[in-house]
Amino acid sequence: MRFAFLIALTMVFFAANSVLNRMAVDGGHVDPGAFAVIRVLAGALTLVALARLQQRPLRWTGRARAVGAVSLALYMGGFSLGYLTLPAGLGALILFGAVQITIFVVSALRGAGPSLRQVLGAVIAFGGLVVVLNPAGATGADPVGAALMVLAGIGWGAYTLAGRGEPDALAGTAANFCLALPLTLLVPVVSGQPLVVSGPGLGLAILSGAVTSGIGYAMWYSIVPKLSPSTSAVLMLSVPVIAVAGGVLILGEAVGLRFLVGAVLVLGGIALSLRRG
Repeated sequence: MRFAFLIALTMVFFAANSVLNRMAVDGGHVDPGAFAVIRVLAGALTLVALARLQQRPLRWTGRARAVGAVSLALYMGGFSLGYLTLPAGLGALILFGAVQITIFVVSALRGAGPSLRQVLGAVIAFGGLVVVLNPAGATGADPVGAALMVLAGIGWGAYTLAGRGEPDALAGTAANFCLALPLTLLVPVVSGQPLVVSGPGLGLAILSGAVTSGIGYAMWYSIVPKLSPSTSAVLMLSVPVIAVAGGVLILGEAVGLRFLVGAVLVLGGIALSLRRG
């Protein structure tokens, strides 16, 4: 029960990042590049402080650290830049589709591919996600934005797989955030967007970085070694649904029957994938 609660809380933290990003960026309080940099910086400072308080040594070298840092920066950069030209629904579909494919393919190459039941559950859950996000009229999506979101999905998939061999979730995540920061600093330069950072935008970015990203990612790294890669991938499909629900509760957004039907499909697909035997 405690493990299930930790998984649910982590998914809520991930979804909260989406809500906080929309509140800050869509509200005009901060530009996407600055939000990404502040988010990573706040996460790094918080995680290093927590690691030091618990006297956990930080490892800065090794293959897993390099993969973790680069993939985290790839996700942060692709996510921020991709949403400059993509609508929210289509961007989320591309992102989580890329996450699914990355984890399934790499796992299969390693000899731990998904079972037929897990694939069926993933297909049902992703179909529900399409219903929830309903990217109607998005056929002319910007190819550069789509490519960036694919890279973000590959980054998050790689980041999740790298966490399976992490001996210390907190210290490992802290080092990843620190090493990813110099790469994330390139995002505002590449975006070409004017720098915008107001008080509310700064606060939302810090909250996203310190709590829902920093602590949330550390929790994820403590979870993924206990899950199969395929299960980790399917669980991630719950995040956009939770984010939409958060938008309803926090931002006052309206949803209808389509959301309810899609949410049932997503949760049903996840339940099928998690079912044993």
